[in-house]
Amino acid sequence: MEIKMHEIGMVSAGESFAVRISPEYRAGLRGLSGFSHVLILWYANGAPEWTNDALVMPKPYRLSPGALGVFATRSPYRPNGLCVSVAAVSSIDEKDGVIGLWWTDAEDGTPVLDVKPYHPSSDLVRSSSRPDWCAHWPASYEDGGAFDWGGEFLF
Repeated sequence: MEIKMHEIGMVSAGESFAVRISPEYRAGLRGLSGFSHVLILWYANGAPEWTNDALVMPKPYRLSPGALGVFATRSPYRPNGLCVSVAAVSSIDEKDGVIGLWWTDAEDGTPVLDVKPYHPSSDLVRSSSRPDWCAHWPASYEDGGAFDWGGEFLF
């Protein structure tokens, strides 16, 4: 099966962070104002070319129990390079097609495949669980800003 996707915009991560939507998709921003967060689906174009020997990563996190399968990580090095990030919205300019963000983990120039509004009714899980090796990670997006993520990753 062939799956086709189209870049709808690009991440801008210079002095400020934004998703810049291509002119032909800007009408899709109508009604997005008022949402505090968005889900950004992006393509990890800077990741190395995928090989199946990467299905298991040797100890990707400082406290992980040895090797982990790629599907147990948030690494951008994936079979299809598809990534998702939650981002807090600082502004929306429908006319110029700019979604201002307070921060995103996608790099400057990253192709954006889709943007969705964050809905607590479908995106928030109050009773989630996680393995012991990452149980000390922040319990919320808001708490993650002050966390030492660099001290966690070994990749």
